[in-house]
Amino acid sequence: MRSSVEIFTVDTGQTQVVWQTDRLVEAPNFAPDGDGLILNGDGRLWRLGLDGGEPEAIDTGFAVRVNNDHGPSPDGRLLAISDKTEFGKTAIYTLPLGGGTPKLLTPDLPSYWHGWSPDGARLTYCGIRDQVFDIYTNAVDGGDEVRLTQGEGRNDGPDYSADGRWIYFNSSRSGRMQIWRVPAEGGPAERITDSPYGDWFPHPSPDGRSVLVISYDGDVIDHPRDLTVRLRMMDPDGGNARELFELFGGQGTMNVPNWSADGKRFAFVRYAPA
Repeated sequence: MRSSVEIFTVDTGQTQVVWQTDRLVEAPNFAPDGDGLILNGDGRLWRLGLDGGEPEAIDTGFAVRVNNDHGPSPDGRLLAISDKTEFGKTAIYTLPLGGGTPKLLTPDLPSYWHGWSPDGARLTYCGIRDQVFDIYTNAVDGGDEVRLTQGEGRNDGPDYSADGRWIYFNSSRSGRMQIWRVPAEGGPAERITDSPYGDWFPHPSPDGRSVLVISYDGDVIDHPRDLTVRLRMMDPDGGNARELFELFGGQGTMNVPNWSADGKRFAFVRYAPA
């Protein structure tokens, strides 16, 4: 077993193993209907049922170098992907949820998708411009890129709050990578975590009650795979932070939004050493 795709139920603290494989797969999203997961592996996207059967490939057209920055729109019509086939640098595209021809969102590269606004009108992503990592949003049809951070350290991993008011992200502006949030319409950022860990990829729950974070040891740089990490949950303002469990993982465990629509469960990948 290389990858174990699992679901954690918050109220019970129980974990369900959905599928295990000797392949490297990453970053599960819940499908909008709640009956399956969407994940990436081998440069493709796959739909995995919750019954443990084999996954089915999603048609992404020419995009065959898809990475782990992908996710369905709130209304279940579209799928955002990040792929480097066309330009050799990662670009963001949208396509029908069931598969189809990708439509380019922004020509500014590289860009890595991370979240949808709750109304599905905008997307948020990490863009690297002249080696500077910052948080951006754009209209679903593109052409309206808005920059929300200004190079204060490395800014990455953005995701919208359930009410659409905030965009949570991780930033190294304080030294160690921590969680921050910025108003979705623009404004000063505020710090959410002050922990001894390297905190990455904040995912606010759909019920607005919690934020889920993956935390590395404090001396770990970036977000590598195959390390002991912990999944932690906290209140939206960073209070009441607690560790849910520890696992062998990291990159690919939960890069993108991974909550079920009701906010009761989340999906993740646990790894075994390569």
